[in-house]
Formats: sequence, structure tokens, C-alpha cells
Amino acid sequence: MSENKSQPQLNIELSEDVAQGVYSNLAVITHSAAEFVVDFIRVVPGVPKAKVKSRVILTPQHAKRLMRALADNISKFESQHGKIAESVPGEQQLPIHFGGPQGQA
Repeated sequence: MSENKSQPQLNIELSEDVAQGVYSNLAVITHSAAEFVVDFIRVVPGVPKAKVKSRVILTPQHAKRLMRALADNISKFESQHGKIAESVPGEQQLPIHFGGPQGQA
């Protein structure tokens, strides 16, 4: 007798306002022993101030899963569209230090 060990399906709902998304061109990552905090920011050239547009808080396990999923998706993207340049020539690199443990994005 074989057992059906299929996992229950998760229905994910996406509201219209969330589906619009939030544009970000800077991410600041900090962490503690219990969590990773990713702040998504929109920096506008010539404007000396920028606001956090969205914050995502993850457990270390979920942060690692996200890192692996991003690496997998970037690899798939690059195999279809070519290598992604890590910086744009002439683009200003912002020296940002917020204190606390530092990460990079």
C-alpha cells in the first residue's frame, strides 16, 4: 500500500496595491543574532536625502534561502540575457554607514 505524502498546497494572495511593487535602487542589510533586516531605499540623483520604501525582516534561515534563490535566479537570468554588470560606468557609489553589523547588497 503506497502512502500519498504530498504536502498541503499553500494559496498565496497578492493584493492589487502590493502587486504594484516598490522600486528600489539601494538595499541596506543589517543583522542581529536572531534576524536579518533588509531596507529597500530609492535614491534619486541630486537629492541628498532618501527614505526607506520597504523593510523586510527575515530569520537567518530564511535569509540564507533567499540568498540561494536569488543566486539561482540570477544564474538563470544571465544564461538567457548575458552577464549582469555589477556597476554602471560613471555611477556614483554611495559610502553609507548606518552603524551596527554591516552587510552589502
